Order: sequence, then structure tokens, then C-alpha cells
Amino acid sequence: MKVLLQRVSQASVQVAGDCVGEIGAGLMVLVGIEHHDDEALVARMAERLAGYRVFADAQGKMNLDVREAGGAMLVVSQFTLAADTRKGRRPSFSKAASPEQGRRLYEAFLADLRALGISVATGIFAADMQVSLINDGPVTFMLEL
Repeated sequence: MKVLLQRVSQASVQVAGDCVGEIGAGLMVLVGIEHHDDEALVARMAERLAGYRVFADAQGKMNLDVREAGGAMLVVSQFTLAADTRKGRRPSFSKAASPEQGRRLYEAFLADLRALGISVATGIFAADMQVSLINDGPVTFMLEL
């Protein structure tokens, strides 16, 4: 499982011209699920992401997680994060989860985040989405399990 997170001052996702998810300050989270991932790994990633300290405290240090900072998350499934790009000029998606497994684990990930007290907005699984964001910092991290 790979998660690309970006600290944002705002983010939104549109499908067919309609806004389906948006947040103010918080984290834009792109999620890539691989075929070897399972519910236990997804739960561990949700815990890790929820507690990841990327927001500034009163001293300007990255010591606050998204909950402590009063932020939200916009979580979008992005199977292209599971691409193998080590060789050639075309990505291989052999590591990506099947659509059925991907949807099931993506929905479990959303439920885990919400159970941790995080306000979560989403895109639509497997839809053609247009994502807009203002990266704050910029601050971007790749988390992998």
C-alpha cells in the first residue's frame, strides 16, 4: 500500500464537472492499493496516516497531526501509485490490486480513518476525476507499508 499525502490549504475533486469532495486545510491523500495488501495492513496505514505529524505547532515545528491541527482529509483512490516504473518507458500495473480488492480495501481505509475521528471527503472509486489542490509548504510525503 502506498499513500501520497500533501499538506493543503484546500483541495477538491470533481467528476463530470460536479464537485464530489472538498476540504479546507488538511491533507490531500492519494491511495494506491497493491494485490498483496489486506485489511490489517490498511488499518495500520490509517493509524500511521492519522498520527503523521506534518502541521506546525506554536513554535513552527511539524509536531501536530491532522486531528490536532483541526484539519480534514480528501482521500482519492489512485491505482497508478502501484505502478512499477523501474524499467522501460511504460509503467507496469502488475502489482496493483484487482478492482474488486481495491474497492473493498479503499472503503475499509475510509472507514478506519473515520473511526479514528477524522473528517474524510472522497472522490469516486474508479471514476475519471479532476483533483485540484493548493499544496501548503509545499509538504509532500510518500508512506509505504
